[in-house]
Amino acid sequence: MDTRFLGIAELVEAPSVAVVVDVMRAFTVAAWALAQGAEKIVLAESLNEALALKARHPDWVALKDGPPAPGFGMVNSPGLLRSVDLGGRTVVQKTTAGTVGALAVKEAPLVLCASFVVAEATAQLLRTRKSDSVTFVVTGDDGQADEDLACAQYIARRAAEAGTDAAEFLRRAAESRAAAELAEGVRQGVHPDDVALCLEVDRFPFAMVATLEGSLMVLRPHAMPSLTAQAPV
Repeated sequence: MDTRFLGIAELVEAPSVAVVVDVMRAFTVAAWALAQGAEKIVLAESLNEALALKARHPDWVALKDGPPAPGFGMVNSPGLLRSVDLGGRTVVQKTTAGTVGALAVKEAPLVLCASFVVAEATAQLLRTRKSDSVTFVVTGDDGQADEDLACAQYIARRAAEAGTDAAEFLRRAAESRAAAELAEGVRQGVHPDDVALCLEVDRFPFAMVATLEGSLMVLRPHAMPSLTAQAPV
């Protein structure tokens, strides 16, 4: 499998397969939202679009980075989200990097959104699709975020070698600037468990596939049967 690791600004054309990685925290949060019962996640272009979608669909839940704000029912924190029942709900998500990266490759035939919590499921889906060429979009810090690059490299290795050990990749993520900022409270809308939850490798037995549904980019879970049987209760 031919792999490329690019920042959002380096994307010049839609790849055949894109894996958009945001570990801390967009696509860890998205996985938790789906695990908590959300039917789907709509990736918004802007805060204004998120609020407009919420206004048109009052039963939807809007989610953003940073502190709580009017119109947004949740913030981008897995620690704060994990106790919320989202059964059957639609979540509208707008974040600084993750959603931007996914929307940048919305024309790609296959778009996966990923973090450590869905790493094996994502790698398995890449193996199943027998993808010859995969572009990993490193969303954080203008493509320099080591937690995202480490996760992208780990998934790429796992897609090629199922027995790849996660330890070194998780160490890099744990020592990243994003992890330090979350741990030190530099960022707002944070729970003390956020870093640990973002580093919980293979927590969920599904990959996350983003597709255009009309004018909206929509993220849905794609269950991997071999993992579902092993999933924690």
